[in-house]
Amino acid sequence: MDRRLFIVIAVVGFHVLGLWALQTGLLRRAVELVVPVEVLAEFIEAPQPQVTPAPPQPEPKPVQKQVTPVKPVLKQAPQPMAIADPAPSATAPAGTTEPQPPAPPMLAPVVVAEPAPPAPPKVVLPSSDAAHLNNPRPTYPPLSHRLGETGKVELRALIETDGHPSQVLLSKSSGYNRLDQAALITVKNHWRFVPGTTDGVPVRSWVVVSLNFELTE
Repeated sequence: MDRRLFIVIAVVGFHVLGLWALQTGLLRRAVELVVPVEVLAEFIEAPQPQVTPAPPQPEPKPVQKQVTPVKPVLKQAPQPMAIADPAPSATAPAGTTEPQPPAPPMLAPVVVAEPAPPAPPKVVLPSSDAAHLNNPRPTYPPLSHRLGETGKVELRALIETDGHPSQVLLSKSSGYNRLDQAALITVKNHWRFVPGTTDGVPVRSWVVVSLNFELTE
């Protein structure tokens, strides 16, 4: 029993001593002294083995190329050439020449004549001068006669194939409306024409009609 009591007291004493050491900082100092030693032991590296550099290799010697000597070429002197004598020798045999065949006659080039273009169609304009038409002259307006109005009227008339004018238009005025209207009414209502033709065939065509209004004494 005394032995067990002693052990218990010793254990309690050690714990009390440990707590007292922690409070007083003795254990912390011991840790500070131990830790730097371990850290220094980790950072110190083991010495590396020294590597001996390999000895430099000798540079290769340049290979000298053998130069083959070139033999000089000797030029031969020009040999004299024989020149033929254009004059025949008296003792040379006379040759015979055969007659050459005559050259073939030159043929004249063949010229192909182009076909002539067709003749243009023959066009005949309508006419109002035929005697059998009996086209009357326009009536002189009395007022124009008293006022002394004169002038020339030009009309454009479309003549049908039967000779009557289907349209009459004023192309150039005389300067007086009464004279222009008298000419238009007379040609459109009382005139007939010989129709125009193309290669003898009657066709519709335009014609210009001129009428003069002059005062006579």
